[in-house]
Amino acid sequence: MTKTVKPLTNPTKNLLKGALAGLVGGLIATAAKSAAEKLYPPRTHGEPEPPAVLAEKLGQPRLETPGKKAVEEGIHWTFGALAGAAYGIMAELYPAVTAKNGATFGIALMSVTHEGALPALGLSASPEEQEGREKRSEMATHVVYGVVCETVRSVVRKAL
Repeated sequence: MTKTVKPLTNPTKNLLKGALAGLVGGLIATAAKSAAEKLYPPRTHGEPEPPAVLAEKLGQPRLETPGKKAVEEGIHWTFGALAGAAYGIMAELYPAVTAKNGATFGIALMSVTHEGALPALGLSASPEEQEGREKRSEMATHVVYGVVCETVRSVVRKAL
């Protein structure tokens, strides 16, 4: 059975509400993903996190400094918020993206980032070089991100 997508009555207003709801969802989901990674870390052999690699590419020193950690955290949180905002817009345009309470979104995000963009940009190992534990952890924690993002997004969107 296919869902009928009803047209937006005021696209700008709805897209802005969707983006805002998704942004809030993305921030809270980033916190949830970070907590999940503490329980089930993806990199257990000292591999650097993609935000750390990007921070170095942006000119931050290799040594740990408070400034470098702030840049890494900024990258991590900004990406999570923007991914949530993009998801919020997509949910307005294509409600089917919210399938499986956001788990599908989390898996899609993991596929696009960890199996595509991050290796292509030299920010992480290629999927073939990643250990099974890393793949499983990334899958599980991205599902957490997606479900939390959708849960928060839908509550915030109804409130708007």
